[in-house]
Amino acid sequence: MKQILAPIVAVLLAAAPAAAQAPVRIGLSAPLTGPDAAFGQGLRQGAEQAVADLNRAGGGRPKFALVPADDAGDPRQALAAAKKFAADGVRFVVGPLESGAVAAAAPVYEEAGAVMVAPGATYTPLTGRGLWNLFRLGPSDAQQGRAAGSYLAKAFAGRRVSIVNDRSTYGRGLAEAVAARLKEAGTPEVLFDGFPRGTRDLSDLVGRLKAARVEAVYFGGLAPEAATLVRALREASIGASLVAGDGILDPAFAAVAGAAGEGTVMTLPPDSPRLPEPKGGKAPARSSEADSVAASGYAAVEVLAQGLERARAADPKAGRVPDGRKVAEALHGTQPARTILGPVGFDERGDRITGPVTLRVWRRTPDGRLDYAGNDVSGP
Repeated sequence: MKQILAPIVAVLLAAAPAAAQAPVRIGLSAPLTGPDAAFGQGLRQGAEQAVADLNRAGGGRPKFALVPADDAGDPRQALAAAKKFAADGVRFVVGPLESGAVAAAAPVYEEAGAVMVAPGATYTPLTGRGLWNLFRLGPSDAQQGRAAGSYLAKAFAGRRVSIVNDRSTYGRGLAEAVAARLKEAGTPEVLFDGFPRGTRDLSDLVGRLKAARVEAVYFGGLAPEAATLVRALREASIGASLVAGDGILDPAFAAVAGAAGEGTVMTLPPDSPRLPEPKGGKAPARSSEADSVAASGYAAVEVLAQGLERARAADPKAGRVPDGRKVAEALHGTQPARTILGPVGFDERGDRITGPVTLRVWRRTPDGRLDYAGNDVSGP
């Protein structure tokens, strides 16, 4: 019997180190097809380069492998991807990108013990559901709203400010965050109003704004309605400044607003840094959409890798791949992760601490276009 078992034990012992060195899998749930495919491909390129750079750096850390899944930006497909990752034992995930996809997938990842870092989901309530496993890199809608409120409280101190929204969950959430900040600053709005998406005749609303003698209007909503609103204001000879969130970051705003859109102030995340040049190779060509999110994909991998490393250091008995909750606890800690985006720390909800928000103003360019690029506004 000993003679039979000896070769088997020898084989198992020889195989054990190889098995122990299996790479840690990081899932990527992103819209690799569909209308947001350019952004999804940018996330993939950033995450792939981060994995390659981490593996090249070595230093006794585990190797990583990226496992991409196409969710097409659709909540149902994101849910299917989450179930597949959970079944396959993938416990670290970058994405999804869209808020609806995150909302659908997050409970599955939580039940599976998987940590997820969402690069772009902004819907405020996502991190208010008590999920221990969700972290987001960008500023939430509430953080953008508070930044806009601070700007209005300072730039229009003692003047009459109105808040308008498109009555969507997104638009009203922004509007309420602005209102809360103005109230804190002791300068509440003189009018809180709204109109449904798709409305073209704003004469009644414009009449109320005119009667209120507003000097600034904050709008919570998307580009088409923002453009319709600012045109209606100018046609009624109301010179009130328009301030909005990054929902107007769309060619439709410039196309519909035209000259009336000049001077509109917008909150948005700061420009994304470019990825470092890959070692031993040339950076792939990327569209402007892909370039705008590639660094977020890179940073999400960095966050997960550092959370894993800190969890291992805090609990040497955790093994090579600590429990997801241990990694989440490490990310909630006081020490921010070092990333291509700069220091990234998270509060108890999973929101980025002091999520960066910048302000840009739309101006006419020499060739007659309406653009915001490079037109920074002094912050609040």
